[in-house]
Amino acid sequence: MTEPLVPDAFITRPPEKVLFLCLHNSSRSQIAEGFARALAPSTVVVMSAGTEPRGVNPHAVAVMQEAGIDISTQQSRHIDDLPWREADTVVTLCGEGAEVCPTVAGDVRRVHWPLPDPTQAPPERQLQVFREVRDEIRWRVASLWPGGE
Repeated sequence: MTEPLVPDAFITRPPEKVLFLCLHNSSRSQIAEGFARALAPSTVVVMSAGTEPRGVNPHAVAVMQEAGIDISTQQSRHIDDLPWREADTVVTLCGEGAEVCPTVAGDVRRVHWPLPDPTQAPPERQLQVFREVRDEIRWRVASLWPGGE
């Protein structure tokens, strides 16, 4: 009898190829990609994508600049434009992502971070909500690679 494929715990083996997935790949997944590129070991393959990409949100660029990370050259990509099937970890960052995430192999870790969409905040609070989401994503991404580089 063969054992079922079960993803490894993060604590035993941090991601080596990670995909951050969100519907529009404009804010949350872009922020996560930026933090992962800054915090993960240089050997880690970091990708972000969406099923309906809309371009990188200028507020995401601004709040990451405040955190000392430049994501202005990152691009919003469609999931089919990346080798996402090679990922050992798929992180969805929104409610929509959980539903639109493609089927992944049984040995792929699938992590869901249901974070609010900062673009949906009232205009007068939008930048503050972007900062709050950024700070939550920073903590969560750092937990993927304990000890960092």
